[in-house]
Amino acid sequence: MNAPVKIRNPCPPGACDCERERLDAEDADLRILKLTRDAENTLLERLSRVESLKDLEHMQRKIFEQLGVRVEIAPGFNEVRTMRGISIVVQKKTGLCRKTRKSVASAIRSALEARPQIAYELLNANDLLRDA
Repeated sequence: MNAPVKIRNPCPPGACDCERERLDAEDADLRILKLTRDAENTLLERLSRVESLKDLEHMQRKIFEQLGVRVEIAPGFNEVRTMRGISIVVQKKTGLCRKTRKSVASAIRSALEARPQIAYELLNANDLLRDA
């Protein structure tokens, strides 16, 4: 017998901006509901352990394929002096909590701080270190 598919528990009313009630519509993208608390913790752990820019880009693709959420990582608009200068934007999506978006960005930032070579590869891919 197949086990029922686990879906994410709803947030307390008024405590979140995820607009989960909009997922009740027929044409709603329900992939985000597969991100249970356990799956979220696994994702955050995996993001904090990325080893290279290629690995990080692979995780970005997987997040989009499985959850329908775009994660954009690029050098910030101003000068990049620290890891805080790298822009990490997790797309706002119906059903995705604000806290989860912050946690994903934080996990990626911690991976970049732990392995600066990933940040250097990212800067180089955007031609910021081309002449260095």
